[in-house]
Formats: sequence, structure tokens, C-alpha cells
Amino acid sequence: MNRIQSLLQHVGRLRTRMGAAFVGQRAVFRGHDLHTDLKNMDWLELFAFGITGKRFTSAELTLLHALWVYTSYPDARIWNNRVAALAGSARSTGALGLAAALAVSEAKIYGLGPGVRAYDFFAEATRRLASGVHLTEIIEHTLHTQRGIGGYGRPIAADDERIGPIMARARENGLADGRFIKLAFETDAVLRAGRGRLRINYAAITAALLLDLEFTRAQYYQFMIPIFFAGMPPCFMEAAERPEGTLFPLTCADVLYEGAPKRSWSSVNTTK
Repeated sequence: MNRIQSLLQHVGRLRTRMGAAFVGQRAVFRGHDLHTDLKNMDWLELFAFGITGKRFTSAELTLLHALWVYTSYPDARIWNNRVAALAGSARSTGALGLAAALAVSEAKIYGLGPGVRAYDFFAEATRRLASGVHLTEIIEHTLHTQRGIGGYGRPIAADDERIGPIMARARENGLADGRFIKLAFETDAVLRAGRGRLRINYAAITAALLLDLEFTRAQYYQFMIPIFFAGMPPCFMEAAERPEGTLFPLTCADVLYEGAPKRSWSSVNTTK
């Protein structure tokens, strides 16, 4: 089938297995009536179901909630929260400010980037371990070819304060012994022995836990998009309540200027 035939097959229709809104009647969500069959779902449960098509146990949902809660920092100094706060300070709308902040969460070295790379590392490491390659060899090869491993190392502090609370919640719910979370900490042990600052961080923990819950790579990415979101509205609102433009102002003395030196200006007589 060529491109034109493919386009013609979809003219005037939407083929979907996800759902549809029958306005004035009902709404279907992955084959279920949203207002009757799924009426008791909380929002995150519905979100995860929409992404994966799977129903999760109460223990699994408790852990999934924790992954979002434990990284919701209302600190306007954090890169993506700063975007939300600056939007509030500039008197932009909440929707624009929060959408922009969410967009910049998809960073290569912060946010979603390290988590996706951690997911890839664990998936590939598991495949190579099954073929008889030692974990240390896998780690050294990854460090040599990629100059790092997603989910290990942190720019500001070596340790990650979220690891303890997340793993405590995982243990409480019987979800701390999966093969991927074990691999995550085995990797951490190897790195600690040779490269002290490359310690496990939030990205590795989330990737490993969701791999153990059988999230695909695409599902993991989608689920993690809003992980910082709850910390953003407080930053926007606080900045919006203050005088306009007063968030992180810079004085001239704060600017390192290396251009032409200060010059004297003389008035020019433009009359004839």
C-alpha cells in the first residue's frame, strides 16, 4: 500500500482502540464506559491505565503515586520550576507557564532524559547478562562508549534524598525485590567501588521499578512526563502574587561584561 492509498483509507474517519466521546451520551475509555465502569478510578490509576491498558494492584498504585509525590519540589530555583515561576512573574497565563515548564522537563541531562537512558541500560544489561557477560564489563563498556550511565551521578550532590523514601514505600508494598531494581543497586555497588560520585539517583530507581512492573519503554516515558508537575503551580502562583518582574532580578553589577569599555557621550547639534 502506497502513501496515497494509506491516506485515502483514513479520510473522514478515525480508527481507534483507545476510546471516543459520544457527546450527549457517554464516553468510552479503552473499551470501558468512563462514567460507569471506571467511575471509581483515581486520576493516576486512570492515567496509568490509559498508557498501558493494564489494571494495577493497590500496592502497585501506591508505589506509582509515591514516584510522583516524592519528586514534587515547589522550588523556583529548579530549572523547570523556574520557567513556571518566571511566567507568573511576567504575568503570563498559568496554562502557558505550566506547559512551558513541563516542556523543558524533557531535558537530556535532567528530567526525562536520564530516566530513558537508565531504562535502556537496564534492558540491554539484562540481555547481555543472560548471554554470560559480567556486569562490571557491561558497565565499563557503557562508560567508555557513552561517557556515563543514565540514572547514576548527580550534578549538585552525590546522594539522592528520594531513594530512601521510595524504597521504603516499595518494601512496604512488596515491590522492592524485582530483578531490575536488584540490577539497579548492583550497578550502584560497582560504580561506588570505582567511581565514588556516580551513585544511583531517582531516574535509575524509577526506570528499574517500572521495568519490574512491565512498562515498555514508550509507556515508561509517557508515565514519567508529569513527575515534577505538582511542584510547578506553587512556584507560578507565588511569583504571580509578588510585584511583576521581581523574580530573580539582576543588577548591572551581576553581569560580566567584556565588550567595549565605558565611553563618554557628547551631544550632537542637529540644528542648521
